[in-house]
Amino acid sequence: MKALSGFILLLAFLSPSAFAQWELSGDDSNIHFVSVKSLKVGEVHSFQKVTGSINDSGQVELNIDLSSVETNIGIRNDRMKTMLFDSANFLEAKITGVVDLEKVANLKDGDTYTESVKLNLLLHGVSHQVTNKVQVTKLSGNRLLVSSLMPMLINASDYGLAEGVEQLRSVAQLPSISSAIPVTFNLIFKQ
Repeated sequence: MKALSGFILLLAFLSPSAFAQWELSGDDSNIHFVSVKSLKVGEVHSFQKVTGSINDSGQVELNIDLSSVETNIGIRNDRMKTMLFDSANFLEAKITGVVDLEKVANLKDGDTYTESVKLNLLLHGVSHQVTNKVQVTKLSGNRLLVSSLMPMLINASDYGLAEGVEQLRSVAQLPSISSAIPVTFNLIFKQ
């Protein structure tokens, strides 16, 4: 009985947000990546459709619609969808990980903390673990901002995308396209 009453007392001190699910606000969030061609020309691209959530046990899941790639050039969008991502067969990239909900529950509006997180990236049918340093900020209105503090470097060959990069290079008649891709993100979750 003492153990049960101690557990109930502990629950009383925890914020309700520790147990509530967080949904990604896709309109307020962004994921950007940079391509470098001809050894010196860098261009920033993004994905327009991203969904995700953090459940009540801290499990994070993000789904990136690869057909929503935006390069600001229509023909390049189409080429990336077909030649690089093969989005007809691999519609989404999925990122999973775990968030420390106890830290989140203790944040007040404007508070922040940083940590290195291990994420699993499933892309083009291949899964690899990546580590990234993130900053978590509690915003007003039961919102949470999770931002990359440094770019995540994704190697195209790790995910079977090297052939797609080569196809893009060939069709665009470029001397080179880098296979190391820096990725950054700013994600807003709402309860």
